[in-house]
Amino acid sequence: MLHRFRCAVSHAGHDMLSGHVEVDETVFGGVRHGKRGRGAEGKVLVAAAVELLSPKGFGRCRLQIIPNAETETLKAFIQKHIKPGSTIYTDRLTSYPGAAKDEYIHQGTSIKGSGKEANEVLPGVHRVAALVKRWLMGTHQGSFEEDHLQAYLDEFAFRFNRRKSAHRGMLFYRLIEQCVAMHPMSFRELVANPKPKDEG
Repeated sequence: MLHRFRCAVSHAGHDMLSGHVEVDETVFGGVRHGKRGRGAEGKVLVAAAVELLSPKGFGRCRLQIIPNAETETLKAFIQKHIKPGSTIYTDRLTSYPGAAKDEYIHQGTSIKGSGKEANEVLPGVHRVAALVKRWLMGTHQGSFEEDHLQAYLDEFAFRFNRRKSAHRGMLFYRLIEQCVAMHPMSFRELVANPKPKDEG
């Protein structure tokens, strides 16, 4: 049932983020030896976008698994989740100028050149990334299959974006409303590995 709820959340329509928005990428997965960062093997790369509110604070977020951090990939993520005309804040990854070209105001900051920590330059996306990783570690004991990770990210975003709702019953109403609008899904569609493990 939880996967059915997550699928309903992920298939629901969402208003695009707007105004001032931070964008960055992070990796999910256990501790492994070898290469670190965006190119780490055996880990999942996730793009994150978070609205900035004045005078300070964070609005809504979007989280999406991406295959790489190349220009066209990040451009597709930005165009899907952020309203044209918004101001986008990123680090100085060379993919971002092209990804934000024409439709957005882009401000890239070199983390190394700023003399600050990454979470100081882009506090919103780093806060959300830390929260979702802590949530996965606590709720799911840090164990998840890559095929299910997007569903967990959608669930987190649904909860995070409604964290300040004064009417908690409305959250349940919206969830049920999305479930009713959702097309039926089979067990095989919901489960990453529908066949039980061979114990022989």
